[in-house]
Amino acid sequence: MRSYDVIVAGGGHNGLVAAAYLAGAGRRVLVLEKYDHVGGLAISARPFPGVDVRLSRYSYLVSLLPAEIVADLGLQLELRRRRYASYTPRGGTGLLVDDEDETRTAASFREVTGGDEDHRAWQDFYGMTARVARALAPTMLAPLPSPAEVERLVGAEAWRDLFARPIGESVAERFGDDTVRGVVLTDALIGTFADPDADLAANRCFLYHVIGDGTGEWNVPVGGMGAVSGALESAARRAGAEIRTGAEIVGISPSGEVAFADEDGEHTVNGGHVLVNLPPAVLDRVMGRPETVPEGAQLKVNMVLARLPRLRDASVDPAAAFSGTFHINEGHDQLARAYAQAAGGEIPELPPAEVYCHSLTDPSILGPELRGRAETMTLFGLHMPARLFRKNPDKARKMALEATFASINSVLAEPIEECLFKAPDGTPCVEVKTPVDLEKDAGLPGGHIFHADLSWPYGEKGGWGVETEHERILMCGASARRGGGVSGIGGHNAAMALLRRKG
Repeated sequence: MRSYDVIVAGGGHNGLVAAAYLAGAGRRVLVLEKYDHVGGLAISARPFPGVDVRLSRYSYLVSLLPAEIVADLGLQLELRRRRYASYTPRGGTGLLVDDEDETRTAASFREVTGGDEDHRAWQDFYGMTARVARALAPTMLAPLPSPAEVERLVGAEAWRDLFARPIGESVAERFGDDTVRGVVLTDALIGTFADPDADLAANRCFLYHVIGDGTGEWNVPVGGMGAVSGALESAARRAGAEIRTGAEIVGISPSGEVAFADEDGEHTVNGGHVLVNLPPAVLDRVMGRPETVPEGAQLKVNMVLARLPRLRDASVDPAAAFSGTFHINEGHDQLARAYAQAAGGEIPELPPAEVYCHSLTDPSILGPELRGRAETMTLFGLHMPARLFRKNPDKARKMALEATFASINSVLAEPIEECLFKAPDGTPCVEVKTPVDLEKDAGLPGGHIFHADLSWPYGEKGGWGVETEHERILMCGASARRGGGVSGIGGHNAAMALLRRKG
């Protein structure tokens, strides 16, 4: 039986981060990955035959990846800032948040809300989240702080409004306009099926969307998400890690033995430690324990457009509106209605969603012959829990897409269908992924993009937030405390937990 200092179970981006740090520190590291590629959900693909477009297939923006990890691992990676934070159509106008023109943003708030109060509240609220980001970001790559330490770092007001009470209450108290409330609350619902007026799970989701690397900015990876995983794979291999793809893990023992199957049969290797970059439900399965399957709650739609859709508000350039986050029927009341319908087992009548066009910021993902002739569009739909797709996945997927397109069309000046680029065989370039599809295609139980519900970025027991009941097994993926999103934080912290152990 071959032995390694560390076996990394799963070659997603977090596993690659851990492997790069540990191999760079002289450890003998083996990474085992089920699929024929590494990167997990942080990959690019060409899903439409004959169309030279590299889409970020699952995850699509980068916020949580700390600059410290990029520097430590020498990653060759470019992240581009988006000038426009968001555009939210409402009637014949819309709310445009221009990060480089505060006067224009203020005028847009005034047009939509009828006054200046919500813009002032917006500046105050996001001033507070910026302070929280600066305070918390350094703790993400260190042993877990206690709740009391975090409360001291962020201050009493932020602790009350972002940690101690439902985020929906805080937003309702600060903002008067329904559209503005909804724009704020969407960050509390990405990949999370929760009622922000009652469930603190929404608070945890919100925090991870606003504290990334101390700024909370969501940036575009040049070359697509595959460029992120490619840079991490190169760093891990350069450091000396051994990476095996097509190797599905079928067993992990508390003693560090890992069984995996490939095209040549089943094999067993031994690790001094095993770093698990798998969802907890999968870990339970391979350790012979009962599984608890979480529930993902999103609809992902990848599209290629022949042109950008026309807006009802002719004063706003579509390139500005779609280069940031374009909010679709995401007012507070619309979100609440969609949540209630989904919780009742129905696909929301008017699904809330948001889109952005990666190619407007980074045209390199388009083949040379398509630049100037096509744009990519990524849609992320909220309140689409896996339960809606269990009974009849194909029918439910079709219904969800039809409802989502109707939702988009309700805020545009023309149907989105008329803007779709067509493949050489005449097929419109649309790819749909439900939570059940992610479960099947990407191995995520319940289609949960965070592997499990997000946790608070602190703990009562200290440690690095990666420990399990077995000393030789650590979590290093999205389900580690302070995991979730494309961050590398789980991988970094698992590596540090090993490298800084005494004895």
